[in-house]
Amino acid sequence: MFKGKYLAQFYGKSQNYTDIPNGLFKTYNVKKGLRNEDGTGVRVGLTRVSDVVGYDKDEETGEVRAIPGKLYYRGYDVEELVKGKYNSHFGYEEVCFLLLFGYLPKRSDLDIFCDLMRDFYQVPDEFVEMNLLRMPGKNLMNKLQDSVLTLYNYDDDPDNIDVFETLLKGINLMAKLPSIACYAYQSKVHYYNRESLVIHYANPEYSIAENFLSLLRKDQHFSDKEARLLDTLLMLHADHGGGNNSTFTNVVIASTDTDIYSTVCGSIGSMKGPRHGGANIKVAEMMDVVLKEAGGYDASDEKLREIAGNLMDGRLYDRKGLIYGFGHAVYTISDPRAEMLRSYCKAVAQEKDLMAPLDFRMRFENAAREVMKERKGVALPTNVDYYSGFVYEMLGIPRDLYTPLFVCSRVVGWVAHNIENKLYDGRIMRPATKYVGEKMDYINMEDR
Repeated sequence: MFKGKYLAQFYGKSQNYTDIPNGLFKTYNVKKGLRNEDGTGVRVGLTRVSDVVGYDKDEETGEVRAIPGKLYYRGYDVEELVKGKYNSHFGYEEVCFLLLFGYLPKRSDLDIFCDLMRDFYQVPDEFVEMNLLRMPGKNLMNKLQDSVLTLYNYDDDPDNIDVFETLLKGINLMAKLPSIACYAYQSKVHYYNRESLVIHYANPEYSIAENFLSLLRKDQHFSDKEARLLDTLLMLHADHGGGNNSTFTNVVIASTDTDIYSTVCGSIGSMKGPRHGGANIKVAEMMDVVLKEAGGYDASDEKLREIAGNLMDGRLYDRKGLIYGFGHAVYTISDPRAEMLRSYCKAVAQEKDLMAPLDFRMRFENAAREVMKERKGVALPTNVDYYSGFVYEMLGIPRDLYTPLFVCSRVVGWVAHNIENKLYDGRIMRPATKYVGEKMDYINMEDR
């Protein structure tokens, strides 16, 4: 504590020497956060894996026009991919094949790919015992990082970054991460919450979505609609372009020619943040406050508008003046993932008698957008985080697992972009920065 006092003084004094005036960013034409002044992202690469469309830009005038959002995997509209799987619980596996190999699989292709995934399901017994049960983590995202790095030691050739080897190692991680996430959760609640420890083995007949529900639940039971909904959510989270923070992180790290375990670990660290993968937890916490303030699901629309206003005024929740679950870095009018989830939620909500909470969430969505429109002249689009947390809640998935489940879905996108960059770029990523400090003459210690 005593030394900390001096550290605080040093830090306070440092502000006189480290300040970078905001105007310098414009002077040197530096893009803050890699964003252009019109809000669009600075292009840093080329990709054929996926495309996120939220605006149209006039090539002659440079004017940015807002349009309804679209998400494409290898050129296919994700909405069509979700519709096309019908009642299958293996839609996520089909998307994985598409993202990794670039084309839609035939039935025989998909069966072979699913068999390959199943071969990698099993997590070594000693891994579970030594790294999860004996060393439970306080935060599951950090534990996932630790687990991924530990899997490096189970690989006979972990530093082999050949493209095909990267593909195999990536599929191995994709297959094992759902089990590791569930085991890490069970270990945490057993150690910290003193709950009974229940560990299930992955079922080789199940899809990723089915296995996650089976591994998590003590009775291992789930309905067809529940598995279908989770499979859909995994499909929607599988990738989101090369510019999202965790994917960009993966490619940046991979460009140094390091191993895939290090790149995935870095991506998990990126996704943990509440501005990225952790946003769904912020929405869930905010909605707890909204429901409490509303006094129940039957609150009037006017009351919901009042609550939305209070959030924007910084009088509720974290008092930052934000309504979480709205707005996106790319989408301008609508997030197609949120639009689909809203629709697909209804089947499970009806089955589980949860229409009242869903209706409440949809009414608050409308109220929040109305208030934003009145105050700012534009209503931010509802983003995927607004409904993904509700999906998890309906499926009985604890909040500790919200972001780890996002990781389990997105790892295929990380691997696909990693491989693409190895094949068609291959240079170390080393963007430039402009030094704006003064050149200083050295002062001897006794003269300072």
